[in-house]
Amino acid sequence: QVQLVESGGGLVQAGGSLRLSCGASGRSFNTYVMAWYRQAQGKPREWVASIKPGGTTFYADSVKGRFTISRDNAKSTTYLQMNSLKSEDTAVYYCNAGGGGPTYWGQGTQVTVSS
Repeated sequence: QVQLVESGGGLVQAGGSLRLSCGASGRSFNTYVMAWYRQAQGKPREWVASIKPGGTTFYADSVKGRFTISRDNAKSTTYLQMNSLKSEDTAVYYCNAGGGGPTYWGQGTQVTVSS
């Protein structure tokens, strides 16, 4: 079992930055592929970025060049640095742990970008 807790969301003006954190408890954090997803109101949940245990990263085209995913295995924490935020980035952001076995989700953190 893995428990995930997101933090760092909030209200920011367009063009601003936020850093989300996802703390994990449980075993074997460093074996999971960690990812961030988001869900805007009235829309389906969409994948944002992923990071493999070794550090390889992947990004959705909509955030490439603006967002950076990272992980600190010693702290069992995953981060999402979000720069040059746009109003269309407004959503609830969810942390995800997976990689072939069970998948775990956090409760989400709201990010609101005002234009």
